[in-house]
Amino acid sequence: QLQLAESGGGLVQPGGSLTLSCVASGFTLDYYAIGWFRQAPGKEREVVSCISSSGSSTNYADSVKGRFTISRDNAKNTVSLQMNNLKPEDTAVYYCNAYDLWRGNYWGQGTQVTVSS
Repeated sequence: QLQLAESGGGLVQPGGSLTLSCVASGFTLDYYAIGWFRQAPGKEREVVSCISSSGSSTNYADSVKGRFTISRDNAKNTVSLQMNNLKPEDTAVYYCNAYDLWRGNYWGQGTQVTVSS
């Protein structure tokens, strides 16, 4: 069974940090571009960051530039999102997505991130 699983979410105070991980099972992430998305209550899902299959190219939403860092370790079949200086507006369910034009599109189940004092 092909699955993505996110972990690392939780409750953190403003200014704090979290690292989210996305691990694939049943397939290798080597050929996939990976995106981190988030969805806050009452809002549409939005892209936060993405990384190319080789890891050579990354992109960030303006709202997280300079605070979040995406990385991947293909040997461990894992993509991470380091989140620093978290703000209350970062509160959302975070999802990872693996996309390849030929191999398909997969979503994880999401992990909750809550930034609150």
